Amino acid sequence: MTKEKIKKKRGRPSKAELKRRKEEAEKDKIIWFVMAVGVALIIGIFTQNISADEMVHKFKSPSFSGVGTSSHYLTIENQEYNRKEANKAELKAYKEQLKRDAENTTLARFIRNLESRIYAQLSRQLVDALFGETPSTSGVLELMGNTIEYSVSEDGTMITLKITDAEGNTTEITVPIGSFTF
Repeated sequence: MTKEKIKKKRGRPSKAELKRRKEEAEKDKIIWFVMAVGVALIIGIFTQNISADEMVHKFKSPSFSGVGTSSHYLTIENQEYNRKEANKAELKAYKEQLKRDAENTTLARFIRNLESRIYAQLSRQLVDALFGETPSTSGVLELMGNTIEYSVSEDGTMITLKITDAEGNTTEITVPIGSFTF
Protein backbone atom coordinates (compact mmCIF):
# COMPACT_ATOMS: atom_id res chain seq x y z
CA MET A 1 0.00 0.00 0.00
CA THR A 2 2.72 2.40 0.66
CA LYS A 3 3.97 1.92 -2.83
CA GLU A 4 0.58 2.69 -4.22
CA LYS A 5 0.30 5.90 -2.17
CA ILE A 6 3.69 7.04 -3.24
CA LYS A 7 2.95 6.21 -6.77
CA LYS A 8 1.57 9.16 -8.59
CA LYS A 9 -1.36 8.69 -10.73
CA ARG A 10 -1.18 9.81 -14.21
CA GLY A 11 -4.01 11.28 -16.12
CA ARG A 12 -6.99 13.21 -15.00
CA PRO A 13 -7.35 13.84 -11.21
CA SER A 14 -10.46 12.68 -9.41
CA LYS A 15 -13.18 14.98 -8.08
CA ALA A 16 -11.97 14.44 -4.52
CA GLU A 17 -8.44 15.39 -5.57
CA LEU A 18 -9.71 18.53 -7.32
CA LYS A 19 -11.74 19.46 -4.25
CA ARG A 20 -8.72 18.95 -1.97
CA ARG A 21 -6.50 21.06 -4.25
CA LYS A 22 -9.13 23.78 -4.36
CA GLU A 23 -9.40 23.86 -0.53
CA GLU A 24 -5.61 23.99 -0.21
CA ALA A 25 -5.50 26.87 -2.69
CA GLU A 26 -8.19 28.76 -0.71
CA LYS A 27 -6.31 28.11 2.53
CA ASP A 28 -3.13 29.41 0.91
CA LYS A 29 -4.97 32.55 -0.29
CA ILE A 30 -6.39 33.15 3.21
CA ILE A 31 -2.95 32.65 4.78
CA TRP A 32 -1.38 35.07 2.27
CA PHE A 33 -4.16 37.63 2.92
CA VAL A 34 -3.78 37.38 6.71
CA MET A 35 0.00 37.68 6.37
CA ALA A 36 -0.35 40.72 4.11
CA VAL A 37 -2.73 42.43 6.54
CA GLY A 38 -0.41 41.57 9.45
CA VAL A 39 2.62 42.95 7.61
CA ALA A 40 0.65 46.14 6.76
CA LEU A 41 -0.34 46.58 10.42
CA ILE A 42 3.19 46.00 11.64
CA ILE A 43 4.54 48.50 9.11
CA GLY A 44 1.83 51.00 10.18
CA ILE A 45 2.75 50.60 13.85
CA PHE A 46 6.43 51.08 13.20
CA THR A 47 5.92 54.14 11.02
CA GLN A 48 3.59 55.58 13.65
CA ASN A 49 6.21 55.09 16.34
CA ILE A 50 8.83 56.65 14.12
CA SER A 51 6.78 59.86 13.61
CA ALA A 52 5.43 60.02 17.19
CA ASP A 53 6.45 62.92 19.41
CA GLU A 54 6.83 63.23 23.15
CA MET A 55 3.58 63.95 24.96
CA VAL A 56 3.82 67.12 27.06
CA HIS A 57 1.01 68.16 29.39
CA LYS A 58 0.35 71.87 29.76
CA PHE A 59 -2.29 73.38 32.03
CA LYS A 60 -4.75 75.65 30.26
CA SER A 61 -5.67 77.58 33.39
CA PRO A 62 -3.28 80.43 34.21
CA SER A 63 -3.84 79.67 37.89
CA PHE A 64 -1.84 76.46 37.44
CA SER A 65 0.54 77.30 34.61
CA GLY A 66 1.47 80.83 35.69
CA VAL A 67 1.25 82.12 32.11
CA GLY A 68 -0.96 85.22 31.97
CA THR A 69 -1.80 84.96 35.66
CA SER A 70 -2.17 88.68 36.36
CA SER A 71 -4.60 89.31 33.51
CA HIS A 72 -6.51 86.16 34.49
CA TYR A 73 -6.91 87.40 38.07
CA LEU A 74 -7.85 90.87 36.83
CA THR A 75 -10.55 89.36 34.61
CA ILE A 76 -11.95 87.35 37.51
CA GLU A 77 -11.91 90.45 39.77
CA ASN A 78 -13.72 92.52 37.11
CA GLN A 79 -16.37 89.85 36.67
CA GLU A 80 -16.97 89.66 40.42
CA TYR A 81 -17.12 93.47 40.69
CA ASN A 82 -19.54 93.76 37.78
CA ARG A 83 -21.74 91.03 39.25
CA LYS A 84 -21.83 92.80 42.64
CA GLU A 85 -22.63 96.15 41.03
CA ALA A 86 -25.39 94.57 38.96
CA ASN A 87 -26.88 93.03 42.11
CA LYS A 88 -26.71 96.39 43.91
CA ALA A 89 -28.35 98.18 40.99
CA GLU A 90 -31.06 95.54 40.77
CA LEU A 91 -31.76 95.80 44.52
CA LYS A 92 -31.86 99.61 44.33
CA ALA A 93 -34.25 99.51 41.37
CA TYR A 94 -36.46 97.04 43.22
CA LYS A 95 -36.57 99.26 46.33
CA GLU A 96 -37.39 102.32 44.20
CA GLN A 97 -40.15 100.39 42.46
CA LEU A 98 -41.63 99.40 45.84
CA LYS A 99 -41.42 103.04 46.97
CA ARG A 100 -43.14 104.26 43.78
CA ASP A 101 -45.82 101.61 44.16
CA ALA A 102 -46.41 102.68 47.77
CA GLU A 103 -46.60 106.36 46.77
CA ASN A 104 -48.97 105.64 43.91
CA THR A 105 -51.71 103.96 45.91
CA THR A 106 -55.15 105.57 46.00
CA LEU A 107 -54.77 106.46 49.67
CA ALA A 108 -51.36 108.12 49.13
CA ARG A 109 -52.70 110.19 46.23
CA PHE A 110 -55.72 111.21 48.32
CA ILE A 111 -53.48 112.31 51.21
CA ARG A 112 -51.19 114.32 48.87
CA ASN A 113 -54.20 116.00 47.28
CA LEU A 114 -55.70 116.79 50.70
CA GLU A 115 -52.41 118.23 52.00
CA SER A 116 -52.06 120.34 48.88
CA ARG A 117 -55.53 121.78 49.32
CA ILE A 118 -54.97 122.43 53.04
CA TYR A 119 -51.70 124.24 52.32
CA ALA A 120 -53.35 126.23 49.55
CA GLN A 121 -56.13 127.24 51.96
CA LEU A 122 -53.60 128.24 54.63
CA SER A 123 -51.65 130.20 52.05
CA ARG A 124 -54.84 131.97 50.93
CA GLN A 125 -55.70 132.85 54.54
CA LEU A 126 -52.19 134.23 55.08
CA VAL A 127 -52.42 136.31 51.89
CA ASP A 128 -55.86 137.57 52.95
CA ALA A 129 -54.44 138.49 56.35
CA LEU A 130 -51.63 140.45 54.70
CA PHE A 131 -53.41 141.97 51.71
CA GLY A 132 -57.14 141.49 52.26
CA GLU A 133 -59.82 144.09 52.97
CA THR A 134 -58.55 144.51 56.53
CA PRO A 135 -54.82 143.77 56.31
CA SER A 136 -52.87 143.11 59.49
CA THR A 137 -49.28 144.23 59.96
CA SER A 138 -48.18 141.13 61.88
CA GLY A 139 -49.32 137.69 62.93
CA VAL A 140 -48.33 134.21 64.06
CA LEU A 141 -49.40 130.88 62.58
CA GLU A 142 -48.79 127.46 64.21
CA LEU A 143 -48.55 124.55 61.76
CA MET A 144 -47.52 121.02 62.81
CA GLY A 145 -44.98 122.16 65.40
CA ASN A 146 -43.65 124.94 63.20
CA THR A 147 -44.20 128.62 63.89
CA ILE A 148 -44.65 131.10 61.06
CA GLU A 149 -44.42 134.76 62.05
CA TYR A 150 -45.10 137.51 59.54
CA SER A 151 -44.76 141.23 59.77
CA VAL A 152 -45.05 144.17 57.39
CA SER A 153 -42.39 146.88 57.60
CA GLU A 154 -43.44 150.29 58.89
CA ASP A 155 -43.13 151.93 55.50
CA GLY A 156 -45.23 149.09 53.96
CA THR A 157 -42.70 148.08 51.32
CA MET A 158 -41.39 144.76 52.80
CA ILE A 159 -42.89 141.63 54.33
CA THR A 160 -40.73 139.52 56.63
CA LEU A 161 -41.55 135.84 57.20
CA LYS A 162 -39.79 134.13 60.10
CA ILE A 163 -40.23 130.34 60.11
CA THR A 164 -39.12 128.40 63.20
CA ASP A 165 -39.26 124.60 63.05
CA ALA A 166 -39.88 122.22 65.97
CA GLU A 167 -36.12 121.90 66.65
CA GLY A 168 -35.63 125.66 66.94
CA ASN A 169 -33.99 126.27 63.53
CA THR A 170 -35.01 129.62 62.09
CA THR A 171 -35.40 130.75 58.48
CA GLU A 172 -36.13 134.38 57.68
CA ILE A 173 -37.43 135.58 54.32
CA THR A 174 -37.85 139.26 53.36
CA VAL A 175 -39.99 140.00 50.30
CA PRO A 176 -40.52 143.47 48.75
CA ILE A 177 -44.22 144.27 48.25
CA GLY A 178 -44.19 147.14 45.80
CA SER A 179 -42.49 145.34 42.90
CA PHE A 180 -45.06 142.52 42.60
CA THR A 181 -47.74 143.09 40.02
CA PHE A 182 -49.88 140.70 38.05
